[in-house]
Amino acid sequence: MERSAGMVLFRERNGKREYLLLHYNYKSEYWGLAKGLIEKDESEEDTALRETKEETGLEKIEFVNGFKNKIGYFLKREEKVIYKEVIWFLGKVSDENDGKVSEEHDKLGWFSYEETLKMMKFKKDRSMVVKAEKFLKNK
Repeated sequence: MERSAGMVLFRERNGKREYLLLHYNYKSEYWGLAKGLIEKDESEEDTALRETKEETGLEKIEFVNGFKNKIGYFLKREEKVIYKEVIWFLGKVSDENDGKVSEEHDKLGWFSYEETLKMMKFKKDRSMVVKAEKFLKNK
């Protein structure tokens, strides 16, 4: 089993909420959220924050209390089937800049909720943005 942690990132700009998506350069149609493998002796929260900072270049990220969700799925890698579990957190960004792309990605962008859902390929990842939006509306 593989375990990862990541973050649904949002910001408020001009009275509108925007979500951050990363475009993976090895999968031309894949826009997704920042996440990465949990390292030995690292907490889920620390992993989510580390990976998000590494992949986006953003520093001013605040966890939104009360949001933590888990998804799991099977994937095939090198002829082996692996079960992967991803723990998702919600983060509010207060950086003035838009962020910068890491080596893993070739694009980064901020999008409206509707645009975000249209651009994301994987249903389970999309479901985290839906849950985040509902959570924020009910706060």
